[in-house]
Amino acid sequence: MALRAYGRASILGAKGRPRCHVGWATLAAIGEVESAHGTIAGNRLLEDGRTSRPIVGPALDGEGGVAAIRPAPGGPRLHGDDTWEHAIGPMQFLPGSWRTFGADADADGVADPSDIDDAAWAAARHLCSGGLDLRDSADWTRAVLRYNASDAYVRKVVNVAEAYARTASKG
Repeated sequence: MALRAYGRASILGAKGRPRCHVGWATLAAIGEVESAHGTIAGNRLLEDGRTSRPIVGPALDGEGGVAAIRPAPGGPRLHGDDTWEHAIGPMQFLPGSWRTFGADADADGVADPSDIDDAAWAAARHLCSGGLDLRDSADWTRAVLRYNASDAYVRKVVNVAEAYARTASKG
């Protein structure tokens, strides 16, 4: 289910932003790092692509090396916290970023951050914003840093993406 979503998002990306070249392996790596493809904490992906339970990241309260971010308008409705922001869904979008990049990839009439299809397409839109070409390693790094501003995060994503690409090339 998740692989299909990443592939669809890559194809939609090629149609919508052909100069970006966002690959399924990059999207899959982000999905793995963010939520184990929607299966974190005993979750599973349902037939319709939604997670069995909402995935809500930790409070962005400034503790433990995370940024302190107050919730964006509408954020508490998505994650239930009136005090701090949380990332949501299998691709871990901040509500403000979801408002900007959220999309209905599976054409069910709802752009849902808890739907792996919609979330993967939104991630592709996020990575491709700003006219980057993800075939270029510097642009790829810039895109992933915009997704999560951490060098350690970029290293994790590149390692997972390269492993997926190696495995796929063997098949």
